[in-house]
Amino acid sequence: MTLKLLSFVKEILIIAIIIFILSNLISYMRQPQMTSQNLPQLNLQTIEGNNIDFETYKGKPLLVHFWATWCPTCKLETSNIESLSQKYQVITIAVNSGEIATIKNFMKQKDAHFDVIDDKDGTLATQFDVEVFPTSFIYNAQGTLLFSEVGYTSTAGLLARMAWAKER
Repeated sequence: MTLKLLSFVKEILIIAIIIFILSNLISYMRQPQMTSQNLPQLNLQTIEGNNIDFETYKGKPLLVHFWATWCPTCKLETSNIESLSQKYQVITIAVNSGEIATIKNFMKQKDAHFDVIDDKDGTLATQFDVEVFPTSFIYNAQGTLLFSEVGYTSTAGLLARMAWAKER
């Protein structure tokens, strides 16, 4: 009986490893092709009316996260972004997500408090070459892009990348 159980556990592990490798390969193939590896000089306004000057975020790692209220994967990942925002600098950009009231309602339902910029017409997404949601960019303290991620990323994965960016 234990031999069968061990064989079953082994098969599950092999499947999990294959899924992990395939998901990372797909993420790598779908990542945006940025023309610049430097944090853009942007001065924008959050849905709460606060100004965000990207230049002021240099000095510490920064996550720039593109998402949408209509995106199922984004909905699953919201709590991960919220957790990360408690420890690191996070700017999120809601793309083609409807009125500001819709975005605020989404944030309230998800009990999320991170900064959100409304990209109602997708201009910022185009500037960052984002075509798939969610997409995340992690910059180091000097404002140099270290990672771009497409699709779901766990809290542990985000924390590990931010810790790496802190050291670079």
